[in-house]
Parts: sequence; C-alpha cells; structure tokens
Amino acid sequence: MATLTAALGAYALRPEPAAAPVQPARAMTVQDVLDLIIAAIPGAPQPNSVDTVKAGDPSQEVTGIATTFLATSAVIQRAAEQGANLVISHEPTFYNHLDQVDWLQGDPVYQAKRRLLDQHNMVVWRFHDYWHLHRPDGITMGALKMLGWEGYARPEELNLCVISPTPLAGLAGFFKDKFGTRTVRTIGDPTMPCARVGLLLGAWGGQRQIEFLGRDDVDVLVCGEVREWETTEYVRDANQAGLKKGLIVVGHALSEEPGMAWLVEWLRPRVPGVAVLHIPAEDPFTYL
Repeated sequence: MATLTAALGAYALRPEPAAAPVQPARAMTVQDVLDLIIAAIPGAPQPNSVDTVKAGDPSQEVTGIATTFLATSAVIQRAAEQGANLVISHEPTFYNHLDQVDWLQGDPVYQAKRRLLDQHNMVVWRFHDYWHLHRPDGITMGALKMLGWEGYARPEELNLCVISPTPLAGLAGFFKDKFGTRTVRTIGDPTMPCARVGLLLGAWGGQRQIEFLGRDDVDVLVCGEVREWETTEYVRDANQAGLKKGLIVVGHALSEEPGMAWLVEWLRPRVPGVAVLHIPAEDPFTYL
C-alpha cells in the first residue's frame, strides 16, 4: 500500500531544485514571506482571520520554509534539522482553533513545545483561511493533483468530480491507497455505483456536508471527518428511505496534507533563493 508521504514525495523533505543565484537588495525576513503570501490571496488580509503568527519573531531573516498540515513537535524538530525557521501550518499549533494559551500555562506538554520553538528560534504561522480563499482553493487543488483528478473536477466547482461509475467499495479502496491509510470508513451500499463524487476535505461541518449530499448531482461524499450524530446519520437515513447515498471518511489530517504539499510548488517561485519543503504531519492514529 502506498503511503501519503510517498505520494507527496515531490515535495517532502526535498530542497528546491538548483537555480540561478538571486541577489536580493536585502535579506528576506519571515515577515516578508508572510506579506507576499497574503498579498497574493484575494480578499486578504481579514481582521478576524486565524492566520496569524503563533510563535517566534517574524522580523528575523528566513533561512528555510517548511509547509505542513500541523506544526507538531515532531514537525518542528524536523524543520529545524532541515535548516528552516518558518513552519507554515494549516491547523492550530496549541490544540484549539484560536490558539488561545491562557488555559495551558501550567501544562507540561505546552511548556515542552514552547521550549522546542524557542530553542530553534522557530516561527509558526497558520495558513488556513487564506489558503481556502485562494482560487483555486489550495487544499482542494492539492488533493486533486495528488489523486490525478484535475481533469474530472468541474471547472466551476472543483469540489465535485465526475468519474466513470465505480462501486462504493472500490472507490473507498482507491482513496485508502491514495491517502496511504490502513483504513477508511464508509456508509452506504458497497455495490452502489458512484459517478459524482463530492470532495469536502477536512472538517466542513455537518450542515454543509449534508447540504452537499442532499443534491441530486452528488452520489458520494469524501470528507476528512464528521460528527457521528450529524452527517453519518443523514446518510444512514437516506439509504433507509431508498435514496442511495455514500460517505467515505478519510481522516482530517490525511485529507488536507496534499494541499499543504502543493503549497511548496506554489510558493517556491515567489521566494527565489529560499529553500521550501514539505514535512507531513502524518496520520496521528495507530490502527490495531
């Protein structure tokens, strides 16, 4: 079975290809990198965005950039070993959406992570809202490229792909292999043909997932994660009512990692002379 790390090998832990030396007028700082990214995003900056610096001093010269789904302690350590001092993470660093840390001040895990960040003078910046605002959505496009599905996505709606009819069980196996996981979870008749595949990667929330599944032009939804009393129950009730619908749950981390890998390809031309690489956060679970 292929692993996601192998599938993303074009970006994972590899420096950018050799290029003609660039002599900038002054050294590029971390803040310079953040500013040029934000300037390329339609509608950014936004006053209430969670896309802010979570740790470190952005005024320092950037020595290298690591992209990842999640700035875990292991990712931070590996980034430092690769000479990077900027980690661009899609999700929070400190265990809650707003990265609020007042409640963590006495926690030994939080303190250990802070020491690690300080030890390596590491800057962590979250790139969530703005990467989804990018056109095309950075997370969706990264997944389409990894799956080889760019040609199946509707140009006006990249979240919906039209493929040759495939049984739900076979489609689940395809995603299991592509995302490199030992298991995916499904709901629906394993033999039902699926031709119109919705991709709502990560965690879109029950209402939006259900609204998407309720459309006549969607057979199956592939998502990152669900609340088990929301979308899962909608799909079970749909099938009980004779309305054929399928659900494939890949996992939040695995489903969005390809989008952060694609960020390497997007970012490298914008920061000539700076090494940019992808470090996967990996599947957080062990399957027994």
